[in-house]
Formats: sequence, structure tokens, C-alpha cells
Amino acid sequence: MLQSSTINFLSELKLNNHKEWFEKNRKRYESAKADYLQMLEGVLAGVSKNDPSLATLEAKNCVFRINRDVRFSKDKSPYKTNMGAGFGKGGKKMIVAGYYLHCEPGGSFIAGGMWMPPAPELKKIRQEIDYCLEEFDGIVKAQSFIDTVGTLERSSDMVLSRPPKGYEESNPAIEYLKLKSYIASTPITDAELTSKELIPKIVAACAALQPLIYFINKAL
Repeated sequence: MLQSSTINFLSELKLNNHKEWFEKNRKRYESAKADYLQMLEGVLAGVSKNDPSLATLEAKNCVFRINRDVRFSKDKSPYKTNMGAGFGKGGKKMIVAGYYLHCEPGGSFIAGGMWMPPAPELKKIRQEIDYCLEEFDGIVKAQSFIDTVGTLERSSDMVLSRPPKGYEESNPAIEYLKLKSYIASTPITDAELTSKELIPKIVAACAALQPLIYFINKAL
């Protein structure tokens, strides 16, 4: 679980997102980061029991920097208001499907899959789904998957309006083939962030997401 002081720091950062406040509260940030890393070590220990590919990962290699890249953004706020970690083959620098943990007051979640893969990788994933539709259908319609993370994300920016090149509308897999991302997630409440149930919940979600991640990585 996370300490309430970590949640309080992130909440206050959202209201004071500027360098002067952050520097005055740097020790609080360092304490919050250490707390997050400790929690993440527990997550990795649990998840690696089901996913051996994560056995050698260290939490420090999975956590994203809190500084935002504002070069191409209209929002010039210098800091993220969340603690985020990507863990899969390669840690946060993974170029394959993996897991993502986002801790932010009012907006925390655990997700898995591959978000907006580049064209060559997306083509491989679609081809694998087309060839192995029964297997993929079984993964995303498994009761454990549905009960834990629901369904694949289908927001408007993640779905093509027409079939991708090389596929017909009549293809049995077309609703999957139109996707531009292959991810699923489940929310984490603020109460769960500071609960002893936090790590077990994340580990269970990762176990449900593992078949999807393995399928995508097999395609790649």
C-alpha cells in the first residue's frame, strides 16, 4: 500500500504545479517516490511469480520521471501529478506489450497491453489476430479477464472508422482489427491506494492481463 503522505503530496502538487513550490517540497517528493518504489517492489515480486519475464526487473528501472516534457504541449505545467511505472521486458523502456501502473488521486488504474504501436508492429498484431481469432477471442472473453479488467479499450481515438488496409468489413475479426491500441485497464480507488489490498489487486489484474500481453508479444 501507499502512505497517505504520498497521496497528499500528489494532491497538493496538482494545486501547486510550479517549480518554486516543488523545490520547497522536494524532500516530500523524495519520500513519496521512495514509498512508491517500495510498493512497486512488492508488485513486481507478486507479478513475477506468474510472469517470469519480470523476475529480474527492479522498481527503479520501471518508474517514469515526474518532470513533464512540455516542448510540444500547450500545457506548460512542469510536473506530472501522478506516479507512473511501466513494467515488461525492458522496464519502462519496453518496446513490447507490458503493464502500466498509474497512481494519481482520483484517477489511478492498472493497465496492460500495447498503446498505439507503430505501423509495422500494429500490422503484425492484426495479422496474428486474423490468423488466431479463436485464441484471441478466448483471451478477451475469458471470465477472469472480463471480471478483472472488463473489455479492450474502445475510445473513439483508438478505433478506425473503416477496415484497415488488406481487410474486409466482413472479416470475423474486424472489430478487433479496427483497433489502433490493444489495452485493457481497471481503476484503483483512492481508498485502495492506502489499503493492504492494493498490491494483491494489482497482481490479480496483471494475472488477468498476462494472456493478452503474451499474445501481442508472440505476434511481435
